[in-house]
Amino acid sequence: MRVYDRFEMPPDRAELHRRAVRLEWVTIAFFVVAVSLLAVTLGQSQAMKAAWIEDMLGLVPPVVFLIAARYRNRRPNRRFPYGYHRSVSAAFLAGSVALLGLGGYVVYDSLTRLIARERAPIGLVEVLGFQFWLGWLMVAVLLVTMVPAIVLGRIKQRIARELHDKVLYADAEMNRADWLTAGAAILGVLGIGAGLWWADAVAALVIGGDIVRDGIRTTRSAVGDLMDERPRVVDGSRPHPLPDRLLAAVRDHDWINDAWLRVREEGHVFVGELLVVPRTDTDRLVHRLGELSAFVRDFDWRMHDLVVAPVSRIEHD
Repeated sequence: MRVYDRFEMPPDRAELHRRAVRLEWVTIAFFVVAVSLLAVTLGQSQAMKAAWIEDMLGLVPPVVFLIAARYRNRRPNRRFPYGYHRSVSAAFLAGSVALLGLGGYVVYDSLTRLIARERAPIGLVEVLGFQFWLGWLMVAVLLVTMVPAIVLGRIKQRIARELHDKVLYADAEMNRADWLTAGAAILGVLGIGAGLWWADAVAALVIGGDIVRDGIRTTRSAVGDLMDERPRVVDGSRPHPLPDRLLAAVRDHDWINDAWLRVREEGHVFVGELLVVPRTDTDRLVHRLGELSAFVRDFDWRMHDLVVAPVSRIEHD
């Protein structure tokens, strides 16, 4: 038998992945424009600064997704005998740590300015011979950047669930945070206009807290994947049902008395070991094990590399 079967997504999933790649290029272009617009209208507002930093952070997930997409399907070699599937998990960790670190910076910077009671002035600006309050230009830019973030986030969230792609899901969550951040920044800017000096710093603090929350959650999930935690659904809310369904299907084979399954995530796919206790009257055992291996691979596209081995008995904990 072949020692390694090069992994390829089914045609429908492969097309979804190509669509995700295109979406990430669109996301990068969007954030480059958004960061440039916010930089022009930044002023001295803490809320605008926090929104600007979060939009720069928004470049991290799509960039690491595209890098992982180039590496994940490379063939194993002497240095990496298990292949490169975990490049997706490594990308997930890189994006999560960046999110957590810069979120912590926004919280610290906003909190120190709030304690120091710093007042962020927003003056007038002249455009085409007309003078008006810079805050209105800030609000307009924030509103313009909200809509694409909402649309991109919803599309990517659906694709991420179908691909079991946690990097793409983290990016979708980042897009959600982006438009929430824009909303908080708008309130902060309008608060300054209403004479509430603390509104700007409080809005920036709320934005930073949201970034830190996302960073903690995604970092925990990324570390869990690298430590071979039991596979979980893409949003991390519960264990993935696939291993239990597969084990039940294996135990339904009439020539198997008992079975035990252990799997872990490597990017989009699951790998692990399957131990089976064959019946004593089973003949052609090697042939049956080969059929069982093919059955496991065909059960779900995510079951990529599963070692099937016969044992005399299994001691359940």
